Amino acid sequence: MADSRDEPLVLGIETSCDETGVGVVRGTTLLADAVASSVDEHARFGGVVPEVASRAHLEAMVPTIQRALKDAGVSAKDLDGIAVTAGPGLAGALLVGVSAAKAYAYALGKPLYGVNHLASHICVDQLEHGALPEPTMALLVSGGHSSLLLSTDITSDVRPLGATIDDAAGEAFDKIARVLNLGFPGGPVIDRYAREGDPEAIAFPRGLTGPRDPAYDFSFSGLKTSVARWIEAKRAAGEEVPVRDVAASFQEAVVDVLTRKAVRACKDEGVDHLMIGGGVAANTRLRAMAQERCERAGIRLRVPRPKLCTDNGAMVAALGAEMVARNRAASDLGLSADSSLPVTEPHVPGAHAHSHGHDHDHVHEVSKDNLYS
Repeated sequence: MADSRDEPLVLGIETSCDETGVGVVRGTTLLADAVASSVDEHARFGGVVPEVASRAHLEAMVPTIQRALKDAGVSAKDLDGIAVTAGPGLAGALLVGVSAAKAYAYALGKPLYGVNHLASHICVDQLEHGALPEPTMALLVSGGHSSLLLSTDITSDVRPLGATIDDAAGEAFDKIARVLNLGFPGGPVIDRYAREGDPEAIAFPRGLTGPRDPAYDFSFSGLKTSVARWIEAKRAAGEEVPVRDVAASFQEAVVDVLTRKAVRACKDEGVDHLMIGGGVAANTRLRAMAQERCERAGIRLRVPRPKLCTDNGAMVAALGAEMVARNRAASDLGLSADSSLPVTEPHVPGAHAHSHGHDHDHVHEVSKDNLYS
């Protein structure tokens, strides 16, 4: 076996939403995973406020990078590359991470890799269960997205099979938690209440599961409305809302659809592995039902531990290390944050910078475009 010191040592920066994540990875080994979360600062607004998130990233960036390097026991000059989430995400938040990554890459003379947030969520599983099988089917569920993706090469080929056409699963959890007065974020608290409730107490609808519906797309807005109306009707009648049963029945409806479609996609595509990632993958019921259904279908399930499912820098470093290992082109210093970077682009290669003396202006143009787009 090769000396592990020959494997690429990469630092990853993640600032797509409200978590400032910095991870250090050597090959497929996690050395450090430092996170500074601004979730408490958003809680009083009942959701993520982009300006608040960007400012929190600015304040947390340097201390979090220093902490990650210290935890990993490595020096910045030992790194083989700097990876950063270039998109998708909140434009202002992404810009903070991309700017920091450029500054470190430039100052240290290291290659820069702008990577895709969704592809990173898939790649993080390598830190837990070893190299990803090719192809891999991935179900990604979080506050911003619910998607089914097929990857034959995580650094260059990720194909979307289905996605959410309205609210992502995580958004639905937040909204229902708000209607039930359980606070923000909704995922963990609904999971907790649901454990004590009856998942079959209320028959909430399963969106997009009819014979004519798109096989792999998701829709949670109808479910969200249905649950909210049910709660309102109870309150209007002066009856007590059975919070635990509502939480359990709502969660069951979400998890049922997610796992059913994911297993179906594996069967249809002839893929015998399913990887589940993203913040909602920390949900205990989703893990249990996916395990049951995968076992019945003869599919191997891979789910990283909860801390690696939510947004973190380790996942970005994992994909960066894979880029280095497979000799993918580095990004140039004209790298731009792209809030709607498609998942079909796992990374943003170079060759964007002008080489006729206008590099400085180009970087400014890129940033301005992003600020106003």
